[in-house]
Amino acid sequence: MTTLPREKRARLILNTDAKNEADDQFTIVHALLTPTFDFHGIIAAHFGAHRSKTSMEDSRVEIDHLLKLMDLEGRIPVANGAATALPDENTPVPSPGAQLIIDQAMSDDDRPLYVAFLGPLTDMASALLMEPRLNDRNVICVWIGGGVWPSGGREFNLMNDIAAANVVMRSKIQVWQIPSTVYRMMAVSYAELQERCEDKGPIGKYLVDQLIDWNLRVHQGPIEHRSLGDTPALSVILNPMGGVSEWRPAPEFSPQMHYVHTGQHRPIKVYDTIDVRYILEDFYAKLARFHRGVQGLANFG
Repeated sequence: MTTLPREKRARLILNTDAKNEADDQFTIVHALLTPTFDFHGIIAAHFGAHRSKTSMEDSRVEIDHLLKLMDLEGRIPVANGAATALPDENTPVPSPGAQLIIDQAMSDDDRPLYVAFLGPLTDMASALLMEPRLNDRNVICVWIGGGVWPSGGREFNLMNDIAAANVVMRSKIQVWQIPSTVYRMMAVSYAELQERCEDKGPIGKYLVDQLIDWNLRVHQGPIEHRSLGDTPALSVILNPMGGVSEWRPAPEFSPQMHYVHTGQHRPIKVYDTIDVRYILEDFYAKLARFHRGVQGLANFG
């Protein structure tokens, strides 16, 4: 793979509640294998206290494990995010992760900084509250979260920090939202994953095994699939036209997680569909090339 010039690489920070379920792992690996990304770090995110009292720390352990399986330890910055949600809409939860966002956003670089959130928006909101000048920087917050438009309702990533979502929606930074109606369409079957991933070295086998193990432990009744629902966060950066989207005035969120359409905030880009074939095939091809030893990793800035 020819090294891409600087202006052709997208600056990226990935914020992930990696141990929450079994799909973040695929997105992390996919991002690491994408040469378009000028990778500035991974932030370990909390996922509430519903499944673990140490959820952020659990995410950090999972991130470190993935990097070890890919022989990438020490090659990319990893920072801990907030261990809890914001206490209210005016109070940040400072963390190394929030500071990483601030440092990169305020750096002397004319390219946009993409910060992809696969869980709650705690660290983006904290960064904004800690450094209000981020509102005037070229930051694009890509968020996997929020319920069905235009009504909303219960959604896991939003549930884990409603206050943070309101801070981000009321801010001036650019937001690209991928709501539940889109990310639930990323279903893959066991057979598909076993054929395309399982024989692609330790990382490929781990991705499949941990997904099947998750379903066996958590789901009731028959199941033979999983939604790789975090992957669209990469797709919209790599292929912004690969889906149907619309700019809509940013909503706020009620305590019941319904959209509150005040019409008072700047527009955000809301995706209604995603090119599932493109992004899944891109992942499978990159994993296969990595297994064969073909160079194609992200640039670790």
